[in-house]
Amino acid sequence: MANQTGRFGRRTIALFWALIVAVVIGGFIYFEQIALLYVIATLALVALMLVVAFADLESVGRENIEG
Repeated sequence: MANQTGRFGRRTIALFWALIVAVVIGGFIYFEQIALLYVIATLALVALMLVVAFADLESVGRENIEG
């Protein structure tokens, strides 16, 4: 099993984040803040592209993958 140093596992934390994001997006849609939703979605995509652009993928090999 994976190392669990805290109270919650990585999967549980990821589900919490997904729930929080879903609630925020649902709130924007409910309160008809579509323009703000577009701005946040654009900033999120830019952040994702920056993470991918600066990721050090050259040093990743098959032997480094834990299964």
